[in-house]
Amino acid sequence: MTTTPVVELTDVRRTYRSGDTTTRALDGVSLSFAAATFTAVMGPSGSGKSTLLQCAAGLDRADAGRVRLAGQELGALREPRLTVIRRQHTGFVFQAYNLIDALTVEQNVLLPQRLCGVRPDRAWAREVLAKVGLAGREDARPAQLSGGQRQRVALARALAGRPAVIFADEPTGALDLQSGREVLALLRSVVDEYATAVIMVTHDPAAAAWADRAVILADGRIVRDLPEPTAELIATEMMAVTK
Repeated sequence: MTTTPVVELTDVRRTYRSGDTTTRALDGVSLSFAAATFTAVMGPSGSGKSTLLQCAAGLDRADAGRVRLAGQELGALREPRLTVIRRQHTGFVFQAYNLIDALTVEQNVLLPQRLCGVRPDRAWAREVLAKVGLAGREDARPAQLSGGQRQRVALARALAGRPAVIFADEPTGALDLQSGREVLALLRSVVDEYATAVIMVTHDPAAAAWADRAVILADGRIVRDLPEPTAELIATEMMAVTK
């Protein structure tokens, strides 16, 4: 039995130009990501990993190739329809928590639903806040929370829309070791319990070891695709890539 990928990139190319300088961020990348999988995307600075995430999420448009998200080909879509697809099928967790200080924890979690005109599901919001260990903190403000707690709010916000895929860009980059582990454990449980796909950009081999698969980029190309990665294997492969 075959499963349709939640996200699929086929021969994706993306080039940036600044004056006389041309940077090929993605150079013929083909990848697919199934439901209930956790993929870490790694590579040296400038390897194309953030561009891959942005193209896969429909935040940036490929110059060539095909990107499909939840069965929809993104290349031909106009921005209003693309925005709808993102809101219906994706969640985002970034290194900067992107919370609004004037809103409570619960209001931050429900904000994406309000922005897209959907009646907020407060019962589900409270369930996902409990899932990330923040039951009883619904009325707190972000400034009253630790960095790890704020990142958990961001994860609850991503989950509140019941996404098919969560895109995480360095989600533990601003956290201490213990808080980072807690966030990674939550991402792992989201994959296992809700069958959500998680695609995470990280520079940390220990963080990538929580994933089912690690994809390493260099110069816009896939140079390693590692199933069942360990921190030691990833570190070794990263050293080989950066030599």
